[in-house]
Amino acid sequence: MAAKDNRQVVPEHVAIIMDGNGRWATRRGLARLRGHQAGATRVREIVRACPDQGVRYLTLFAFSTENWRRARSEVAGLMALLRRYLKSEAAELITSGVRVRFIGDRRPLNPGLVRLMTDLESRTTQNDRLHLTVALNYGARDEITQAAVALAEAIRRGEIAPDAVTATDLEGFLYTRAIPDPDLVIRTSGEKRVSNFLLWQSAYSEYEFTKVLWPDFSANHFADILLNYGARERRFGAVLP
Repeated sequence: MAAKDNRQVVPEHVAIIMDGNGRWATRRGLARLRGHQAGATRVREIVRACPDQGVRYLTLFAFSTENWRRARSEVAGLMALLRRYLKSEAAELITSGVRVRFIGDRRPLNPGLVRLMTDLESRTTQNDRLHLTVALNYGARDEITQAAVALAEAIRRGEIAPDAVTATDLEGFLYTRAIPDPDLVIRTSGEKRVSNFLLWQSAYSEYEFTKVLWPDFSANHFADILLNYGARERRFGAVLP
C-alpha cells in the first residue's frame, strides 16, 4: 500500500479583495482613512508571509474603477497613502525578491503616482521570490472590454482570422497575460460577492469568504485559509476517480 502524501497543497496564486477598512475605522470611532492606514500594515504582513507559505503570486485589489464614487477626501487620502506606501516599501520589496506589477487603467491617476509605479515595476523586473500584482483603478468588465477591442483590432489588421479566435487569443490582451490565473480568491469583511474583480481569470478559482476585516487579517488567518484550501478537491468540471 502506498504511503499517504501529507504535504500541504498550496495555491500558486492567491488573489485578495481587501475589504473592511472603512468599517474597521468606523467601529472604533475613527476616520475611514485610519482604516486604510491600518490595512496598509496588513499588506506588508501578508506580502512577507507569502514566500514562507509557498505562495508565488499574490494579487491585491487596492482600488476599483467604482471607488472614484467615494468622497473626494477619502479618494485623495487613499492615493496619498499609496504614494507613501510605494516610497516606504520600495527598498524592502526590491531586496526581498518581490516583483511588482500594477494592473488597471493608469490614465486617470496622478502622473507622479504613475511614475512611482513604473519605477518600482522597472526596479523589480528581475525578482522572482514573489510576484506581487496590485490592481489599481481596476475593473474586470473594463479589462475584458478593452481586451475585446484590442482583439478586434488585431482581426481587422489581418493578424488573426475571425473564425480562428480562441480564448487564449483574448487572454493575450488582458492585463494579467504575464501571470497564471488565481487558484484561490479571498475576500475579507464577510461580504460574499466578487465586485468586478478578475472575472475572466477566476473562472475556476476557489473562493474563501471570511468575516475578518482586512485590518485584522493576520498572517495566521492567511495560513488557516491556505490549510483549508489544501483540503479541497479541484475538479475543473471533471469527475475525479
